[in-house]
Amino acid sequence: MATPPLHEKILIVDFGSQVTQLIARRVREEGVYCEIVPFNRAEEAFWAMQPKAVILSGGPSSVLDKDAPLAPPSIYEAGVPVLGICYGEQAMAQQLGGAVEAGHHREFGRAEVTVTEDTPLFEGVWRKGEKYPVWMSHGDRVTKLPDGFRVVGTSPNAPIAMIADEKRKFYATQFHLEVVHTPHGAALLRNFVRKIAGLKGDWTMRAFREEAIEKIRAQVGKGRVICGLSGGVDSAVAAVLIHEAIGEQLTCVFVDHGLLRLGEAERVVALFRDHYNIPLVHVDASETFLKALEGVEDPEVKRKTIGKLFIDVFEAEARKVGGAEFLAQGTLYPDVIESVSFTGGPSVTIKSHHNVGGLPERMNMKLVEPLRELFKDEVRALGRELGLPDVFVGRHPFPGPGLAIRCPGAITREKLDILRLADAVFIEEIRRAGLYDDIWQAFAVILPVKTVGVMGDFRTYDYVVGLRAVTSTDGMTADFYPFDMRFIGHVATRIINEVKGVNRVVYDVTSKPPGTIEWE
Repeated sequence: MATPPLHEKILIVDFGSQVTQLIARRVREEGVYCEIVPFNRAEEAFWAMQPKAVILSGGPSSVLDKDAPLAPPSIYEAGVPVLGICYGEQAMAQQLGGAVEAGHHREFGRAEVTVTEDTPLFEGVWRKGEKYPVWMSHGDRVTKLPDGFRVVGTSPNAPIAMIADEKRKFYATQFHLEVVHTPHGAALLRNFVRKIAGLKGDWTMRAFREEAIEKIRAQVGKGRVICGLSGGVDSAVAAVLIHEAIGEQLTCVFVDHGLLRLGEAERVVALFRDHYNIPLVHVDASETFLKALEGVEDPEVKRKTIGKLFIDVFEAEARKVGGAEFLAQGTLYPDVIESVSFTGGPSVTIKSHHNVGGLPERMNMKLVEPLRELFKDEVRALGRELGLPDVFVGRHPFPGPGLAIRCPGAITREKLDILRLADAVFIEEIRRAGLYDDIWQAFAVILPVKTVGVMGDFRTYDYVVGLRAVTSTDGMTADFYPFDMRFIGHVATRIINEVKGVNRVVYDVTSKPPGTIEWE
């Protein structure tokens, strides 16, 4: 990735923690540009970026393992502030002459630390002698300090839980200060970024917008760009940004796969064709998609079927447009991070839950990805900066395969129609109650079962609709929204009365770990 040359930067060395992205989000919240780079590419990235500070992430490894991941020694020798988090503390201690012991006193989850010394990392946040809640996730622990360090905090199972070398501006914590479960963690990170590293916070959405427009113009020149609209926030913001840069050189293609929410296609067409006057090709391919999905029950097969068809339809429409050299995509920074992750794992399967697949190499087009440096919340901020209506950029996330993953079991037109109406009622009532912006994502699901019920003087045999609403600060984990049950009762009554084919409504009150916020 080409880093913004005009801004102060922080390099985050990734050792494989599932919450490394949260470190970057906290740094970005301070108006400071940062990038996450796997440890085995950190040397190259450090000299290319010339960062003002470095943060070492957590990770699942042990520094005692053979070939354990470590930071490049040049980072410690460059004279820039360094902050180690969890595994990052252990790596820093081990590399600088301290010692780490294999864990017999593990700490996972909520814990408490005691501040034993004052330090700039704690200034205005924590006080000497006080205890504070934190989030731990470690088996090994530091048992010997490197030269120049002192202990500034302890925990019951990690006597060396926080360390500092003020002369070199090296700091480390055994706990994860990037997660919301460490209540003062963001303030401690702010101290590192602002007070210790001395960064001003010069990275704003206005600056990003201006710089991105210049980059797009320089890349595209007088060429033509084609952009696939999904109806979601990411592709919409990318399209408006590119249109602002090159105007009529952009053509958008909106493929309606028949799995959108109620009125979704009409809203997209009205916004782009009528409001922004962006050249738009609207393709109603719903019959093609629904026919291909007949009888398909496996969720992964559904996604792959939708992805392949989407590519085929989009490619056919791109050929009709003709003359386009560039393909615009709403790629975000989490996509970039996952594509270079050294840990591998199930991320590809998890991502297929949300996306409909990439485009084939045979299209032979150059990519324009103006959002690849941004997180989701930053994309929303950019959308507002570009003047997109808040009702659009503030919408809850919607997966690429659409309602297909909210319709477990076989998909039929009848079930999709029921689902759309039930979902519309749920969202309407959430908005009416003023709760929409308090909820990260809310939606309805039509379950693959029917139940016997009594409505008035009649027995019914109809579908069950599930409702889901979650709170989340980052999309990594989620907890159910604690509605007043009178609200749920009101919504259920409306759905049963207004949506033919439903005789029972349930509310999902489970919490979800990373990657499983949707139903399937």
